[in-house]
Amino acid sequence: MKTINIKASSGAYNVYIGVDYKSIVDTIKKSGKRGKAFVVSDTTVFPLYGGGIVGALVDGGFDTASYTISAGEEHKRLSTIESLYEAFHQHGMTRTDVIIALGGGVVGDMTGFAAGTYLRGVSYIQIPTTLLAQIDSSVGGKTGVDTAYGKNLVGLFNQPAAVFIDPTVLKTLSPQIFADGMAEAIKYGLIKDAKLYNRILYGEFSEDVTELIDTCVSIKNAVVSADERDRGERMLLNFGHTLGHAIEKCGNFKKYTHGQAVAIGMVYAASIGENLGVTAPGTTDDIIQILKKYALPIRSDESKEQIYSALLSDKKKSGDTINFVLLKSIGDAMIYPIDVLELKKLL
Repeated sequence: MKTINIKASSGAYNVYIGVDYKSIVDTIKKSGKRGKAFVVSDTTVFPLYGGGIVGALVDGGFDTASYTISAGEEHKRLSTIESLYEAFHQHGMTRTDVIIALGGGVVGDMTGFAAGTYLRGVSYIQIPTTLLAQIDSSVGGKTGVDTAYGKNLVGLFNQPAAVFIDPTVLKTLSPQIFADGMAEAIKYGLIKDAKLYNRILYGEFSEDVTELIDTCVSIKNAVVSADERDRGERMLLNFGHTLGHAIEKCGNFKKYTHGQAVAIGMVYAASIGENLGVTAPGTTDDIIQILKKYALPIRSDESKEQIYSALLSDKKKSGDTINFVLLKSIGDAMIYPIDVLELKKLL
């Protein structure tokens, strides 16, 4: 088992890579947790792994309950959070108990938000089951829900007590969902690690992704440790996300998966960077090449006007500018404020 210590300013915690249900429960108990546990999962993941984790918790002496939400980004809403609050109340959850997120990024984001706001804060643990969640969304403490106005516009920073990653669960993912995670891995290579980018371009990770998970989590740890609240360097992790989130919104969070939208967003951001003279010529073509390897999309059907309208509600908008992330070259990114009117011309 590999352990990475995340050094967040609000409290350090460990990411454990290569674990099973029993070792997860043993580690939770060693942390001093007793009493009640509540597992939040979705209709895709719970039938596969819910019984295993619930059974391990019961065997470990926890009074355990679970709640299954409908799978899909379109259910990442405040109405679902309200249902979670009711379920927590019915199980008699207190601040000394533990809430467990078992699933992908949507489950993790909502569980972290619900845990952080119920009783003004109940400890929660992440057990991510998709590649995207394992290398990105489960680490760093960003939680929240979508609104009709945009993605993740309601939320809070709430670091988990621990993250447990079992790479073997990824074998049940469809090729499309696995590719979603690879979009985020490619992002890490593009913004911070040209060697990682080349390993992804020329290597094959579908059978053994442990090294990839380790590398990506280590990169995120370094960034989050330096800027937990997303006011500086952490913004670099948003490469492709500003446009990607807008594209997701245009598709009502149904047309594109998160990874697909980010892939398109990275292509568009690289093109904007080249047009501004910031990004090295040919970078856009390089990104298109690596995205095609994983059958990820490189363009959307949405009009310039649709994307621009969705961009105006982006969280990184400050006054009349948006803090855009652009590449200088592969492995080297920068924050580049762009006036919103100029951005409309660049799209």
